Amino acid sequence: MDLATIGNIPLTTASVASLFPDLKAGNQKVRGLELSGKIIRLKKGLYVVAPSVTGVALSTELIANHLYSPSYVSMSSALRYYGLIPEAVYTMQSMTVKHSRSFETPLGRYEYRQVDREVFHIGVTSISRGNYSFLIASPEKALCDLIACSPKVNLRYLTDVDRYMEEDIRLDTEDLRNMDAGIFRQYAEAGKKAGSINTIINYLKK
Repeated sequence: MDLATIGNIPLTTASVASLFPDLKAGNQKVRGLELSGKIIRLKKGLYVVAPSVTGVALSTELIANHLYSPSYVSMSSALRYYGLIPEAVYTMQSMTVKHSRSFETPLGRYEYRQVDREVFHIGVTSISRGNYSFLIASPEKALCDLIACSPKVNLRYLTDVDRYMEEDIRLDTEDLRNMDAGIFRQYAEAGKKAGSINTIINYLKK
């Protein structure tokens, strides 16, 4: 196996060095590959092979899963992935059960917000793309996470839901009506901002 066959799967320093078993100074080889632009350093000990070497486009969602795990892509990044909000999202947003963190990489900024273990797995799906897959929130879970992480958002009335969707995040209310109320219910039972989430559930009933 060589670098060209790795594709876009993130690799540890040891994994990169293992591709060159005949070299005693594996770490020096890794550094040389980085300096030559053949691999890209995401953080200490974690790399991806440059698309110019593999011919495979990088996946920011896959990188997000590996950069800080366990985690899943969520909030505005997930809503944008599904085409539910119009604006581009320049920071890859994810949720994790570990402490909140952020990373600046050559491929962009990655932010992680802490979520309770009780709600971590609710509404999370695995999406396959060729020879890799990544974890991402369903549209419902992404919206719940976004509301839970927005201190000033308090949806008390149905008109608050209209205003938040149309003016704050620009999510079409018809798309909202097509969402699964069951995921909202699960989140409301175990997660934060239960009041706001329950207002959305009531909105879906009208």
